[in-house]
Amino acid sequence: MSNHHFIKDALLGVATGDALGVPVEFRSRRSLAENPVTDMRAYGTHGQPAGTWSDDTSLTFCLAEMLCGDYDLRNLATRFVNWKYYAYWTPHATVFDIGFATSEAIERLQQNIPPVLAGGDGEYSNGNGSLMRILPLLFYIKDMPVEERFRHTKDVSSLTHRHLRSVNGCFIYLEMARAILQGETPQQAYQTICKTVPAFLSNEEMSHYERTLSGKLADCQEDDIRGSGYVVSCLEAAIWCLLHTSSYAGAVLKAVNLGEDTDTTAAVTGGLAGLTYGWTNIPGEWLNVLAKREAIDVLIANLQAKIYS
Repeated sequence: MSNHHFIKDALLGVATGDALGVPVEFRSRRSLAENPVTDMRAYGTHGQPAGTWSDDTSLTFCLAEMLCGDYDLRNLATRFVNWKYYAYWTPHATVFDIGFATSEAIERLQQNIPPVLAGGDGEYSNGNGSLMRILPLLFYIKDMPVEERFRHTKDVSSLTHRHLRSVNGCFIYLEMARAILQGETPQQAYQTICKTVPAFLSNEEMSHYERTLSGKLADCQEDDIRGSGYVVSCLEAAIWCLLHTSSYAGAVLKAVNLGEDTDTTAAVTGGLAGLTYGWTNIPGEWLNVLAKREAIDVLIANLQAKIYS
């Protein structure tokens, strides 16, 4: 296991997918069909240089960095606060993209509300803002019993999103990533979660993931898949893109070109695709322009040393 670069695969997978989607965030599928994203672009929606990642990656790196030391949700909360108010772990010393629910939750964290109570728990607090940043937790929980994996997922999601639907989405995603980590193909990993997750999780919010865990998500047509900011749609889109492609580039470009919440759909897809194909299969010209690449490599090395020591 330690011979693999799973942490590098995951973190570069998230960041690269995110950066591909940033320039066309909020664009419709129709407009992208006329001018599809095929490469790393500059400027666009947020006026950022090529290779710029967004809040998705910033908060992913905050979690990864916390996991380099002691597991401590208060420490993670402090990193989130420093990101929002002081541009910590941003690509160019500015926060240019932040979701409403995440922003409100971090305000509560700044007021020292207990981290597991900071996230919104209403019906409308089910954006993809915890799903987009949850992947590094995989490396901390991968060898734990399933009950512990769920408990930690719930806690880490709850800093910004504590509604059970969001927690369930994060858990399904991490279970799929864990199956890939254990050597399963995307198709095998998908069938694994369709069997194991409903057997373990039977809370009232699982009905929203009926199609996701039907075993037949790959049969859906592209018109049935949304690239929206809703946690259920985002998770479905990421799994669907992975099942419908055979390379890292193919998966994340398919995700971006779904339109709408392009950076997050591609970040969530990119995490799974990075684990599936390895970071060496991410196009070099994309990695070469990725913002703060040296700092990212230091973070990866630190987390590898902690997890695989």
